[in-house]
Amino acid sequence: MASTEQSSRPKVLFLPRWYPNRFDPMPGLFIRRHALSVSGFFKVAVLYVHLDSEIQASKYEIDLSEEHDIFEVKIYYQASKVPVRIIASFLNLLRFFIANAKGFKIIRKEFGTPDLLHVNVLTRLGFVALIYRLFTGVPYVITEHWTRYLPGMNTFNGWFRRKLSKIVVGKASAVMPVTLNLQLAMQQHGLHNPKYKVIPNVVDTGLFVPKDFPVTQPKKMFLHVSCFDDNQKNISGILRVLKSLSEKRQDWICTMVGEGIHFNQLVGYADQLKLKDSFVVFTGLKENKELVDLMQRACFQVMFSRYENLPVVITESFACGVPFLSTNVGGIAEHIHENLGLLIKSEDEDALLSGIEFMLDNPAKFDKGTIHQYAVDHFSNEIIGEQIREVYEHVLKSM
Repeated sequence: MASTEQSSRPKVLFLPRWYPNRFDPMPGLFIRRHALSVSGFFKVAVLYVHLDSEIQASKYEIDLSEEHDIFEVKIYYQASKVPVRIIASFLNLLRFFIANAKGFKIIRKEFGTPDLLHVNVLTRLGFVALIYRLFTGVPYVITEHWTRYLPGMNTFNGWFRRKLSKIVVGKASAVMPVTLNLQLAMQQHGLHNPKYKVIPNVVDTGLFVPKDFPVTQPKKMFLHVSCFDDNQKNISGILRVLKSLSEKRQDWICTMVGEGIHFNQLVGYADQLKLKDSFVVFTGLKENKELVDLMQRACFQVMFSRYENLPVVITESFACGVPFLSTNVGGIAEHIHENLGLLIKSEDEDALLSGIEFMLDNPAKFDKGTIHQYAVDHFSNEIIGEQIREVYEHVLKSM
């Protein structure tokens, strides 16, 4: 049984497009951290719906759990096996909405009727929240993370999607993009709302902390962490630059962490360039303490992306007191300043080479304590939780 104090808290239901699930524990971790950041002020539940091509016996499988005061309802719905693509797409969409309806029924029974909905990533879940508001009067807010609105992406398209998104955003009680750059991009697409407020993602500043290691290794280690999507991350560009660097100096090693659609291809490319193992080490996916340990040991981190919003890996690096070398894309420039790292132009491999050499040769320029404190002041659980709390309370008082 919940305590009287907990039961009296307003109830917030998160509706995330991305969330850790039984197929992959990584997607939407930043959304779970947002939920955790406000769980001390509000009763929080999460309803997450996921397409599953492996379900056989039933069209829907329901997974209920409660951890860290968050009640999670995950519903997996069967992918249509109809061979006609347009019909299969329609059936999948129908099952998506049915799964959400089932989830709302469970939430009302096990958690209680929400006082506020928090949509994470448009557009379908925004439509779900809009319909719920029309029938119940319960308001909704939106947090947006997606890079699809950014210039050059050309993935926020389709007349119906754009029209529906404008309606959903316009009817929201608040819109909270994680960077100002993303807010401006959304507004340029006509997604207008009088109550925009930039609230970044959370980093665990208790787990990601600086640590001093005695300098015993002959080579300086720097780090690249990503999802290994070469179209976005341009890891092949990093490898070409590292090939040039290896011909100039050998006092370094780059550790590449993660896995993804181009992982094997990029490992093969590193091998072709004669970098693998001697200059570039691939670790695969690392999480929690293993990831923290690698970040703490790095003299800096590097990213050569063509487009981004504000990757969580940057804020985690800062929390470890580690500076960052990145392309100046998306909202990254809002947080990488001269005491925190270095910005270069996207696609400029000469600039990347110069930047890596500068970072290798000037470690004393960056103070771990200063970098860590920036993370605490801007991305900690307490700071972000308080910012979201203010938005929630303003919305609820306005009802």
